[in-house]
Amino acid sequence: MKSSPNDHRTGLGYDIHRLIPDRPLFLGGLQIHHSKGCLGHSDGDVLIHAICDALLGAAGLRDIGFYFPDTSPEFKGIDSKILLRKVMQLVHEKGFHPVNIDTTIVLEQPRLASYIPEMKKILAEILETSEETIAIKAKTNEGLGPIGHEDAIASYAIVLLHTSRPASV
Repeated sequence: MKSSPNDHRTGLGYDIHRLIPDRPLFLGGLQIHHSKGCLGHSDGDVLIHAICDALLGAAGLRDIGFYFPDTSPEFKGIDSKILLRKVMQLVHEKGFHPVNIDTTIVLEQPRLASYIPEMKKILAEILETSEETIAIKAKTNEGLGPIGHEDAIASYAIVLLHTSRPASV
C-alpha cells in the first residue's frame, strides 16, 4: 500500500499502575500532591506512558516496553519526560509530527483540574506542538474496581500524526 503525500496516522495508548503510599505521584511530567504514587520501574507517569505508546503505535513502531524495558537498570527511576523526548526522536526519524493528542486519566483522587494547564504546557514543549492541540481529561471510576478503590490509576491516549513526506513507490 502506498502512503499518500499527506499521510495521517492514529495511535492508541494505555497504561495502568498500582498506587502505593509514600511515593511521589507524577502525571503529565508534573509532581501532583497526593498521599500515594505509582509503583513502577520509572517514575510511573501513566499519562506520559500512554502518550508514548500512542505515538509509537501511530508511527508503526514497537511499544514503550520494547524501547525502555523495565528490566534495564538504565531506566530505573527515570523521569518519564526523558522517555517522551526519546519517543519523539523516534517519531521524527519516521518523518511524523503530532497534529493532536487526546488523553483521559482515570483516578478517584486527587482532583486534577488545577494541574491540567501546567501539564499541557510541559507536554506541548516536549511534543513540539501548541497547548491547544493537547486535551487532558480526568475521570473517576465511580468507586468501582482497583481504580475506584484508589489502588490504581490508568490513562488512555490517542494521537494523530502527520507527515508530508513523498509518496512511496
